[in-house]
Amino acid sequence: MAVEAKLSHTAALILQAIHAGQVYGFSVMERTGLPSGTVYTALRRMERDGLIHSKWEQQSIADAEQRPLRKYYKLTQAGGEMLSALYKRYPLLERLIPSPEVENA
Repeated sequence: MAVEAKLSHTAALILQAIHAGQVYGFSVMERTGLPSGTVYTALRRMERDGLIHSKWEQQSIADAEQRPLRKYYKLTQAGGEMLSALYKRYPLLERLIPSPEVENA
């Protein structure tokens, strides 16, 4: 697991934010408080490493809401496994950005 050694606290926060439902870049920024340069660089790196994958929304959706296109992110199986390992490494991670099922409990 060479990728694990490269993952910082920042990358762990971003993976947790995506898992918790913050699925496009700006929502990750809002939830984590991280700046755009940090978030988008990390997202590109994590996608390259196979931890997440992305998909652009349909132009008609963005047009209807009168905003730019959003690129949506989702954890891959490897990303989910990495996140599980990160919970052991960073025990407070789940509390920093709780998943929706945890917030509603």
